[in-house]
Amino acid sequence: MDFKPSEDLQDGILEAWRFAGQAHLGQTLPDCGLPYVIHIGTVAMEVMVAHAIKPLANPGLAMQCAMLHDTVEDCGTGLEEIETRFGASVAAGVAALTKRTDLPKPEAMADSLARIRLQPRDVWAVKLADRITNLQPPPARWTVAKRTAYREEAQTILDALGEGNETLAARLARKIIAYAAYLKPE
Repeated sequence: MDFKPSEDLQDGILEAWRFAGQAHLGQTLPDCGLPYVIHIGTVAMEVMVAHAIKPLANPGLAMQCAMLHDTVEDCGTGLEEIETRFGASVAAGVAALTKRTDLPKPEAMADSLARIRLQPRDVWAVKLADRITNLQPPPARWTVAKRTAYREEAQTILDALGEGNETLAARLARKIIAYAAYLKPE
């Protein structure tokens, strides 16, 4: 039962939003206490605006993956449940967006980016949007070294996936430049 954008696009997206809201219930954003679902909604909004500027091939896939991208990694949701509820394409996208926990952090990102590149470019857009969203003011506890590494990782994401969506690539490039303000020693 794969999601088809011609069949109730809005209902499929809303179902993913409700599922994500339930999966992330009780989780909060670091340093501000806001519900974690704010991050999920922001990623989805980045995808939606990019789609409004230059239409995606499969906006339903992109939006559902945006809503669900952290449910496996952060909530322990099984990919089987994602596939049953949202279809094989969405499950494959979420799987690619999920970093493997059995790999060291740098290898986990490289592995995820390689798997994302095997997905439709609509899934690439989700990863670009995710990093755009995460390039906000960093948590106060982060050292300059951690902030620098995070910015470098953002550049790695842009280099690997930027050709997948020019709108989001340009926005991520601007965010990477702006993030340099957080690299000054305090």
